[in-house]
Amino acid sequence: MYEEEELEAIRQRKIAKLQEEQSMKAQEEQAAALEAQKQSILRQILTDEARQRLANVKLAYPQLAESVELRLIQLAQQGAIGDKLSDAQLKEILRKIRGQKRETKVDVRRI
Repeated sequence: MYEEEELEAIRQRKIAKLQEEQSMKAQEEQAAALEAQKQSILRQILTDEARQRLANVKLAYPQLAESVELRLIQLAQQGAIGDKLSDAQLKEILRKIRGQKRETKVDVRRI
């Protein structure tokens, strides 16, 4: 009897583990599909140089790049972006966004 209960507990743990793995796999697939869709939209609205710049920014400032990507996609879906954005235009957008977030106060104290 005790062995049967122990075997059942082991089975239940294995089933739970398999369900968790399947759930994680489904989430990863969904995230990959969303990323692919996002990259497809960015390919349509950015020139190659602008996409490369955004990729470089993403390496150094992932949160900034993510917010810019989402904003660009939002603008594209609203129809606010006509032609592909050039590298210079993307630089200007990045400059404006970083300017908003960069309100650094430097306080120098002399002893």
